[in-house]
Amino acid sequence: MDLYAKSGVNLQLARRMKAGLPALLRRATRPGALGRVGAFGGLFRASFPKMRDPVLVASMDGVGTKLRVAVEMRRYETVGQDLVNHCCNDIAVMGAEPLFFLDYLGTGKLEPAAFRGVLAGLAKACAEARVALLGGETAQMPGIYRQGDFDLVGTIVGVVERKAILDGSRIRSGDAIVGLASTGLHTNGYSLARDILFRRNKLRLSARPRELGGATLGETLLRVHRNYSPFLAALRRMGILLHGASHITGGGFEENISRILPARCAAVVRRDAWPVPPIFDLIRRRGDVSAAEMHRVFNMGVGLALFLSSSAVPSVLRAARRHGLRAFCIGEVVAGRRAVRLV
Repeated sequence: MDLYAKSGVNLQLARRMKAGLPALLRRATRPGALGRVGAFGGLFRASFPKMRDPVLVASMDGVGTKLRVAVEMRRYETVGQDLVNHCCNDIAVMGAEPLFFLDYLGTGKLEPAAFRGVLAGLAKACAEARVALLGGETAQMPGIYRQGDFDLVGTIVGVVERKAILDGSRIRSGDAIVGLASTGLHTNGYSLARDILFRRNKLRLSARPRELGGATLGETLLRVHRNYSPFLAALRRMGILLHGASHITGGGFEENISRILPARCAAVVRRDAWPVPPIFDLIRRRGDVSAAEMHRVFNMGVGLALFLSSSAVPSVLRAARRHGLRAFCIGEVVAGRRAVRLV
């Protein structure tokens, strides 16, 4: 064993694991992707002949302390999918079609099972979303991460016609708000959830609280973050004009919806307008968390909020059903100072 490997960085192991990447990532591509995985940079031909004024949209995110749940369960593919889907949603709410994705995985010691699982999840989600996985970085940093720990970050780039950018400027008083159901916590609020469930209540990942209907706590917490970008693309093809859209992530309803509201508009969100998944009730009761804080931290079962003319609501609800999504009219826009009112 060479000195670098003795110090904790195993280059030979990294090369062996990366040798299988081309086969794994074969389906994670789309027209425009050029070159090969493993080059110093990913290549994408930026040609958009059907667009008059294309604008690139970029975003970067991670999956937070949900990683801790994945590590403890030794199930890694889910967080790879989470990362891609979260990033797709972040640019989809601006009207963008996702094009390509890059990932960063940092770890103390390269674990083959974790590496293969994460990459399989990334490839699966990219293939399903028609996103090209152009490459990424795997960094071995002993002394920075604890044994078995790793960090996962992704960058996505998409494109939108300039006149079709969703920035909230079209939102008007009288608009309806439609919420699209989440699969659960998605990728936010895990620090609070883990503190309540595991540290304070001493629950195990294998526990089956009666509230979860037979599912284990670990399975529930690892449910994959839903990708809404294909549905938003379908609405565009149907000619349904959205006035705005918000990805309900960290900061809950207040922070994420207020980001897109015009200065003279307020959003009224009715908390009884959709069924709250049992995991949130479990966290609230076991942690004695106020309703206000729950809605500040978690998505409470609504992963995306759409702003549109009230006349378009029936069409959107029907389209959601056809795409296997649950959707609810959860509120409306009223005149007032920029704010989100939960009633």
